[in-house]
Amino acid sequence: MSGPECCSNPPALNPSAGSGHVDKIGALDAYVAGSPNSNSAVLLVSDIFGYEAPNLRKLADKVAAAGYYVVVPDFLNGEPYNPENLNRPLPIWIKDHGTDKGFEDAKLIIEAIKSKGVSFVGAAGFCWGGKVATELAKFKLIPAVVLLHPSFVSVDDIKGVDIPISILGAEIDRLSPPELVKQFEEILTANSVTSFVKIFPKVSHGWTVRYKPEDAEEVKAAEEAHQDLLDWFAKHLK
Repeated sequence: MSGPECCSNPPALNPSAGSGHVDKIGALDAYVAGSPNSNSAVLLVSDIFGYEAPNLRKLADKVAAAGYYVVVPDFLNGEPYNPENLNRPLPIWIKDHGTDKGFEDAKLIIEAIKSKGVSFVGAAGFCWGGKVATELAKFKLIPAVVLLHPSFVSVDDIKGVDIPISILGAEIDRLSPPELVKQFEEILTANSVTSFVKIFPKVSHGWTVRYKPEDAEEVKAAEEAHQDLLDWFAKHLK
């Protein structure tokens, strides 16, 4: 379930990107933005390129501007996937960066955020991070979740979700193709789960954080997805 689409248009990582700062949250470094005194927080779980991706940090800043305390942890422990490292192809890299470990780390991160006095912590997961966010949802560790072009998420996973969930998929996506996303929607509807499922036309897997800033159409589609994310948390993260 991993392949070239996971690696397309890799970002130029920048540890100084964004208007927030890096802090230690739980046991992990994390990019944080917004006020820790906010009543609500949003955990952003990155794709395989990690928390230094400029587009992801730009989104974190946008979510923080909406009033949330935003945390983007380094779930990859300083080793984001590097497509130029031929000694660490994706199948090898993924064995050392499983979503199961990400889930365990995410639980600790949520505890650390709540220890600051934050009442509600929602999560949004991108690609690799979509599976981590789904696990948080299945165990009801969060009150609301957004999955953006998720990877590794199965029908059985979605059957285990009964919190408000939004799934934003791409028309061009072999990892979570429209047919699978529609199946997710049917399951959620049948189980009477509060949900919002949307397939974006003419975009590919990863578009919400790996869009090209100079491509106006890609930016427009990404910004539409970002607004859907904000709208979902405005309704359900409380």
